[in-house]
Parts: sequence; structure tokens; C-alpha cells
Amino acid sequence: MIKIKRAYLPAEEGDGFRVLVDRLWPRGVKKENARIDLWAKDIAPSAELRQWFGHDPGKFPGFAEKYRQELQGNGSWESFRDEVRRHDVVTLVFAARDESCNNAVVLRSLLEGE
Repeated sequence: MIKIKRAYLPAEEGDGFRVLVDRLWPRGVKKENARIDLWAKDIAPSAELRQWFGHDPGKFPGFAEKYRQELQGNGSWESFRDEVRRHDVVTLVFAARDESCNNAVVLRSLLEGE
């Protein structure tokens, strides 16, 4: 089971293995309170892609496609995917305000589609 959750929400027992999927640590979140098991910044969208997207929901389909292309060329993707498969419950943690248009949504889609 793969869940997604904002970094600003409290960690819960049912979250399982918690993975921060952003390149930057969420502003205002203390590391000791976040209960992050893995910080997967190597598979986060590039700075250029993040800036192009700008969290504009109208650009989300293009962002998702470009992000998938980035992941195909990312050597860390396979090891990340293998790590996720080792756990029954994984929560992809992200900082974006928009819960339906962000990189965690794209990652969940890819991981569930395989």
C-alpha cells in the first residue's frame, strides 16, 4: 500500500515506512518530529522542472510527463523502487500545498502501475 501525505501533518503509526520525496527539507518542519525513514532527494524533480511547474495545476500533466522522463534517466530510481517494495505500507511525504498535483502523486502512480 502506498499513501501520500503532507509533511506538515503529524506522523501516524499507520504510515509505515515514511519517505520524504522532496529535494529540499520542508520549511518549518523539525527533523525529529517528521519521523522520516528515508529522504529520497535523489529521485525528486530537478530544480529546473520544479521552477517550470511552479505548482500550476494547469501544467501538471506536462510536469508529470517530464518528471517520468527524468526518472527514466535517474540511476537512483531502481534502488528507490526496490526499497519501497520491501515494505508493506509506504507513505510518500511531500511539502507542496496542493495534495493532488505534486511529485508524490506521480511517484505513487508509477509505483502502483508496476
